[in-house]
Formats: sequence, structure tokens, C-alpha cells
Amino acid sequence: MTGEETSFQTSLQARAEAQGGVVLTAQARAEGWARGRLSRFLAAGGWTRVRHGAWLVPGREVGPVELLWTHQLLRPELVVSHWSAAMLHGVGVGAGAGPPSGRPDFICSGPAAVKGATLHRLPLAPGEVTVVAGLRTTTVARTMADLLRAGPRDDALIAVDSALSWRHGRGSGPPGSRGRPLTTLDEIGRALTTAPSIRGAATAAWWLAMADPRSGSPAETLARLRIHDAGLHPETQAMLVVPATGRRVYPDFLFRPQGLAVETEGYTWHGSRSQHQRDVIRFNDLAACPEVRRILRFTTADVYHRPDMMIRDIRGALAG
Repeated sequence: MTGEETSFQTSLQARAEAQGGVVLTAQARAEGWARGRLSRFLAAGGWTRVRHGAWLVPGREVGPVELLWTHQLLRPELVVSHWSAAMLHGVGVGAGAGPPSGRPDFICSGPAAVKGATLHRLPLAPGEVTVVAGLRTTTVARTMADLLRAGPRDDALIAVDSALSWRHGRGSGPPGSRGRPLTTLDEIGRALTTAPSIRGAATAAWWLAMADPRSGSPAETLARLRIHDAGLHPETQAMLVVPATGRRVYPDFLFRPQGLAVETEGYTWHGSRSQHQRDVIRFNDLAACPEVRRILRFTTADVYHRPDMMIRDIRGALAG
């Protein structure tokens, strides 16, 4: 490689790193390289062709974020939205939740289609756009409003509960810990009312009333929805006090008159001995509360794949 080519490679790589690893052919050609020579140079240097006119820096694989960068560099008017925006904001979603097509989501008022992406032609106010990791995206509140409008209900509410609670993103702590929510119910509600003419706004407002910032996991959110759909309405995360120690414990669901506590057991918190020990202590604390006479525990697999069994067992315990 000549000195000129080495300098060009360094310059191009620096530009790409500032753009999510992606560089456009047009950007490189602006530096004086002919198209044919440029394509041969990039291919020989190990760059990956993401799509026509866009290349990925050597050593990186094409993933969701790289695709978002590619589309937005080629079409700067695009705004990342819906499930793609939820991913950028670090909002947790349930098993199977995400773009139904598997393609990145954008909002744009323009008429042209976007190859390889889902384009939502929706009104968007300037205050509903922010920047995350260099990408222009809808704010958390607007993102949650769009998910509620588009549905499906369960996936949308799992995302909303995550954004409202401590459990969003990669840094979520163990049960009982609390972090800074990404948004509030009021902010999502305002995002729904700023464009009430958008299809699905009325249903979205109804679904938002079912959100619960106290939800501790996607499985807990889904279990609450299944219990609600069955016509059962327990308290959620009710505070109980262990008489002997004064410790506080918060059952996922409490049918107080019947003394029945219902717990959903996700996989996340049982990955070590200390986490398992913490779970045992929590169970014993819950059993020691005078308000609790029986405890039912269901796994994430029960909630997602055997909800009828879960509801049957709850009904049986309530009737017993």
C-alpha cells in the first residue's frame, strides 16, 4: 500500500468510526477517488459492503445499529422510531418483541420508500426528536406512544413498563434495586395527545392505563396482563413488612382477602449462588408475612407458554 493509500485508509477509517463504522462511497469520492478504484481499494482492505453506496469498517459485522447508520447517512431526513428507537434507548422488551419484519424502523414524511426498512409516515414535532449515539431518533416518550399506537398490546406494554421502571437497559440491578426511569406516564400521555389524529391513538391511551412502573421484568408485565384478561385484579408490588425483622418485601401480585401471593420467577436473577440465596431469603420473608397464607410461583416459561395453566392454578388457589 502506498503512502497516499495508507493516509486515505486512516482518514476513511476515522470518518467511519465517527459514523457508527459506516462510510459512504460519496464521502470517499469527495476526496478525489474514482468509483472503480475506490471499490477495489475498499474490498481489498477488508471493508464490508453494507448496501450500494455504503461500506463498513474492517473488523465489524453488520448489525442493527450499523444498518440504522447506513440508512440515516443515505437519507438524513429519516428519524429512527418504534422498535429501533426502543433498542437505541436501551428499553427492555420481551421474548419475541421487536420489529415484526425484522427491518429497522424510521419516521419520514417523504413519499419515497426506503429499501430494507419500514417507513412510518407520521407527523413528528421538533421536540419529539433527540440524538442517541449520534443517530436522530424519537424521544423515549414518543417512541413508547408509537409502540402503543402500533401494537401488539403485550409487546408494547412490556416496553412501556421497562421505560417507566428501573429495569431498562443493560445496567439493571437485582430485584428491589431502583434506577432512573427513562420517561413517565405523563410524558407518554402527552406524546399521545400531541397527534390524536394518528390511527390507534384512542386504543393506545386505553392500553397506557394498564402500564405499571413497578413491574420488575417482562415476565411480570405479561403475567399481569394475563391475570387482568382473566378478570382477576390483584394488588401489584404491595409493600409487606416481615414482623420478626422489619424487612420490607414486595410480592409481584397479592390477593389480599385470600392471602394469596403470586410470584413470577425470571431467569435473570438466578445466575449465581448469591442471587439464589437472595431469592430464598425473599421467599422466606414473604412466607413470614401475616397477610400471606399461600404462595404460588411461576417461571418465565409458564407465563409465556403456559398461561392457561397459570390462570387455572391461581383460580384454584383463590377458591380453596
